[in-house]
Amino acid sequence: MPTRYYYTLFMLLALAVFLAVRQHMPKSRQLAALSLRHRLLLAWAILVGGALGAKAGYLAGSGGSFFDWPTWLIDGKTVTTGLIGAYLAVELTKFLLGIRVKTGDSYALPLALALAVGRWGCYFHGCCFGNPTDLPWGITFHDGIPRHPTQLYEVAFHLIMAGVLGLFMYFGLLRFQLLKFYLIAYGVYRFLTEFIRPEPAWALGLTFYQWVCLVMVLGLAVQWRLDRELAADPEPTESPAAEPVAIP
Repeated sequence: MPTRYYYTLFMLLALAVFLAVRQHMPKSRQLAALSLRHRLLLAWAILVGGALGAKAGYLAGSGGSFFDWPTWLIDGKTVTTGLIGAYLAVELTKFLLGIRVKTGDSYALPLALALAVGRWGCYFHGCCFGNPTDLPWGITFHDGIPRHPTQLYEVAFHLIMAGVLGLFMYFGLLRFQLLKFYLIAYGVYRFLTEFIRPEPAWALGLTFYQWVCLVMVLGLAVQWRLDRELAADPEPTESPAAEPVAIP
């Protein structure tokens, strides 16, 4: 099999892992209270928003045609803006449907495990590698130069975060904020690892993806702060959804 098709294979495996883990996790009271229609629409928002965000981010960072069909299946996407696209799509869908409950905790762990699988596609495809290195674990890709295997660094990051998220869920920590915590952690991780990736500076010495990470982390931090202020509001909040669900 040509190495470029490993990317597609592992992306499909990542999707299967996400769906399988999400299916076998206990449904949160908030997610279970939603109708099946609403849950399916939220799942569709994740897929569509993630795909469009990943493609748009890749084009903004490297150029190319949005309608270059083969790259939708083989390559031409970026995880960072894909996460942002999926997050925004879910938030917009919840707003349009009048859903006021927090659903992110149900998706954080499956997402971390899915991304740990998906990054293997980048490794076997030979993309998203790091700068040249003399470290003993440097790996040679297409150019014959030992480089940082940043794809494997990211696999390790997502697996560690999956363990952390599992522990937080078990002990009831950061309830309703697990997805924000995970995405903020990923934004910080990706910002730092950009310094060992061969990405061109975009503005003020930072790469395009570093600027994306800064926007993502800042936006999520602001939303987290607003959530805390709303949680401290003594006034009860009612859901305007077709099937009312109170925020605990």
